[in-house]
Amino acid sequence: MIQFHLDPGSGLSPYQQLVRQVRHALRLGLLHEGDQLPKVKDVVADLAINPNTVLKAYRELEHDGLVAARPGVGTFVTATLSGPPPAALHPLRQDLRRWLAKAHRAGLDDEGVEALFHTTVRSLAEENTA
Repeated sequence: MIQFHLDPGSGLSPYQQLVRQVRHALRLGLLHEGDQLPKVKDVVADLAINPNTVLKAYRELEHDGLVAARPGVGTFVTATLSGPPPAALHPLRQDLRRWLAKAHRAGLDDEGVEALFHTTVRSLAEENTA
């Protein structure tokens, strides 16, 4: 089961962070059809956030056709997002771990790593559209 976390420095609202975390878990094969999302009351207790925030995130995911609420039971995954097969992710994750360690040794903190990543992705996208 997914365990949510909030990053106050992400620039995203809490509900958007929850939606993004579910989408990432679906794309990476960490959540599958039939899996139950944490109950709203548990997320509220764990993250100390308003229940309406969690409900808003779950409603958006439901609107996107990714989950379905079962009254009195919970919210369950009904679809997945396409991504590479899980076997392909393992070597990529290992390479990324090595790269992150190298970036930290070079003096980049997490924010610096994110900035470098985002600018590199944008640069690559621009090169591919040119």
